[in-house]
Order: sequence, then C-alpha cells, then structure tokens
Amino acid sequence: MAKHIYCRHHTEIEVPFFDVDVMQIVWHGHYVKYLEIARCAFLDEVGYNYTVMLEQGHAWPVVKLDLKYVRPARFGQKIRVEMAVTEYESCLRIDYILRDAESGTKLTQAHTTQVVQRLDNGEMQFQTPENWQKAVRQFKGFTPLANG
Repeated sequence: MAKHIYCRHHTEIEVPFFDVDVMQIVWHGHYVKYLEIARCAFLDEVGYNYTVMLEQGHAWPVVKLDLKYVRPARFGQKIRVEMAVTEYESCLRIDYILRDAESGTKLTQAHTTQVVQRLDNGEMQFQTPENWQKAVRQFKGFTPLANG
C-alpha cells in the first residue's frame, strides 16, 4: 500500500567545497546536513520552526534515519532536496529524494522520523501538539487523508 503524502516541499543547495573529499564528491555524512537544511526551510514555511518548538516546551529529536546513496553529489553541483511529509500527527516522518537540480537525476533517497519530547521532564509524546498539526494542515498544498 502506498504511503499518503500530506504535503511536499523542496529546497535547492549548492555543494560547497568544504563538503567534499579529495575526489571532489560529497562525504557521506554531509547528506544528513542537507536533509536538515531542507527540513528547516519547510518548518520555516509552515511557521513552526525549532525556535517555536522550544518556546512550546518541546524538543523534536530524530529517532530514525535511513539513507541510500545512488550517485555521488560533487563540488559546485546544485542539488534539489525534495521532501514528502508522510506522518505529522503521531510524529514527523519525511521521505526525501536528493536530485541533480538540472537533470533531475536521483542522487540519494532518505527517510527521517522525529518524535516530540517534553523539555520539562524528557517524556516522549505519542501525539504531536495540536498547534503543530494545525500549522501543517494550513500549509499550501496540504492533502488530508481521504475518509475510507
């Protein structure tokens, strides 16, 4: 069964020199940073970024990360990080595809899961805050789950 996509977002990044190795390809660990850059751009656009999360008394740690490298990104290459939000009520689950911005060639695919944790006592929450859910539902292009 296909995953439901609640909303999509994308960000473009140019690979900087300090992210590549002697072969001028991106060191594998930097892909995590590219996911974070894209996720932060999405959260800013939703109006519920990490500053808001902290003000609301929550941390949102990444509890699961999966990366599959298909082709290397290279110094100076413009890459497009495409995101698809597949869960936002119990956690924040995002699927990513990193592509060459010009050709559309797939470079990497990834998935992250973040959960809500209360800052005052460290408890993990099994539902995301209602004001977060409202922010996502108001995002342009939000597609609700069809009633069965």
